[in-house]
Amino acid sequence: MGLSIGIVGLPNVGKSTLFNALTKKSVLAANYPFATIDPSVGVVSVPDERLDKLAALSNSINVVPAAVEFVDIAGLVKGASEGEGLGNKFLSHIREVDAIAHVVRLFDNPNILHVDGEVNPLRDIETINLELILADLETANKRVDSLSRDVKQGKKEAIAEHSAVEKALACLRDSRLAIEADYTDEERNALKGLHLLTMKPVLYVLNKEAGGHNLDELNDGRFALLKEFIQKTASSYVFVDANVESELRDLHADDKASFRQEYGVFDDGVNGLIRAGYQLLGLMSFFTTGADETRAWTVPVGSSAPEAGAAIHTDFFNKFIRAEVIAWDALLEAGSYAEARAKGLVRTEGKDYIVKNGDVIEFLHG
Repeated sequence: MGLSIGIVGLPNVGKSTLFNALTKKSVLAANYPFATIDPSVGVVSVPDERLDKLAALSNSINVVPAAVEFVDIAGLVKGASEGEGLGNKFLSHIREVDAIAHVVRLFDNPNILHVDGEVNPLRDIETINLELILADLETANKRVDSLSRDVKQGKKEAIAEHSAVEKALACLRDSRLAIEADYTDEERNALKGLHLLTMKPVLYVLNKEAGGHNLDELNDGRFALLKEFIQKTASSYVFVDANVESELRDLHADDKASFRQEYGVFDDGVNGLIRAGYQLLGLMSFFTTGADETRAWTVPVGSSAPEAGAAIHTDFFNKFIRAEVIAWDALLEAGSYAEARAKGLVRTEGKDYIVKNGDVIEFLHG
């Protein structure tokens, strides 16, 4: 199950500052390219008010949130696919993650250098995407060549993979991400072994600066072009102020609120980023709750009851009998499991049940 998100972008767009805010872990965030050479990894809890409410209902001793891994990857530069700026090493780090959080600088600040001398978010995205596309072109072309003999011999698996790679190549040659092609499920599975960079889902993280010259407020055309790109590609995006979030990361919740008011940044961009990243990975949470523990369990969207049970223990998959299910809000409204059962709100579901985001489940096995 994919759980890791790589934070990528050009140098000096706020990647390491954002990582600091995400993980409360100190990483080098210097104001020059290649401040971060080896990726830093942080495991981040997924904010979920449902979990806290269920824990309060059950008076749980322990509360265990879902988690997602963020990897701080050093800034890419033009020519990375040809080895520029330690590019090959950085690209290999991207290859190892399951999704990409692409940090895009949305503010002008002459005191923070930009590698191209001017902030232009759409050009910055195109620079990064081009390097990923060029790297994938090399990978895909090599694979097509290696498949040719098996295709000529009529081997079914090779033919399916060849078709998938050709679809990917058609996008890449058109300077588009391979993920934009229309694949069958079989073709998508066939591509997994190639670990193409541009097959990874992308979340654009639009980094603003409190009190700065933010492009969405300047109305000089640069943000309009970025917005048009995001809409055209149906991309996911979130706004953050990495600097403010990094400064607030160790404060108590009450102090955070007052500081946010002072900065004029009222939304918790980091929480929004974590939740959006969790969804980007195709993940959701179901819950177990009791006096000892309330826990959010991570499963892929569309998991069956036995598949969800396997997140707890393999016996709940191999020896599955049934699951007792209630929606989290229905349980809260009932006030207790006993009252929920008395009202007939707890359902018995079999192995074909598809778990819903927010289900509270008790599994029974043989």
